[in-house]
Amino acid sequence: MNFLDTLILGIVEGFTEFLPVSSTAHLLLTGEILNISQTEFFKTFIIAIQLGAILAVVLMYWKKVLNNTKIAKKVLVAFLPTAFIGFLLYKIIKNFLFENFATIAWALIIGGIIILIFEFYQKEKIATEKESDLENISYLKSFLIGIIQALAVIPGVSRSGATIVGGMALGISRKNIVEFSFLLAIPTVFAATGYDLISSPISLSGANITTLLLGGIFSFVFAWFAIKFFIKFIQKNSFNIFGYYRIALGVIILLFL
Repeated sequence: MNFLDTLILGIVEGFTEFLPVSSTAHLLLTGEILNISQTEFFKTFIIAIQLGAILAVVLMYWKKVLNNTKIAKKVLVAFLPTAFIGFLLYKIIKNFLFENFATIAWALIIGGIIILIFEFYQKEKIATEKESDLENISYLKSFLIGIIQALAVIPGVSRSGATIVGGMALGISRKNIVEFSFLLAIPTVFAATGYDLISSPISLSGANITTLLLGGIFSFVFAWFAIKFFIKFIQKNSFNIFGYYRIALGVIILLFL
């Protein structure tokens, strides 16, 4: 991987991490387009650079979390199912699903169809006073969101897409579930990256570490703008555009890859 590859992948990660389009699918597809070999380092790279995007969330929301331990506890409850399933299926995910573009394509298409169907039938419920803030999302709903997020261990599903649609189906407002999804990404990505670095049979050279750092920096910068855009977007728009985009991208992958 050269500098240009790292820059492009960092930009792709930053823009797609928090949108319901699957950043992992986009990184794998971008790597294929750039003709980057699917080495163990590349697979680790596309997991590790997510930390840059997550840092943007940490800087934006650290006061809200530190000042309210209820939110932190509910994020932790939601994280547990993903951690359990991700640990059990780690080798299958990295050694098989990362290389299976047919699975990725169908995950994108099915996810897009679900988004369109959901938006067609969904008339957003007016959040009750009890659920008007993040801290008032119940522990049960937090755990259910975590189970739904676990589906995103399949590349193409989209962690943010699964949690957002799942949360709205549980009656949580768009803005609240989007922010909850942002916060849930923090322990999820940190745990995934840490476990992958420990488990991967690679030795990180100085050049590899530099590549990881640069990728993380690029993803941080572009994630910062993507988060601000997404928060404004969801307050006035539906997710239909993401559903159509996912379906189109999935069809393109099936046709050409």
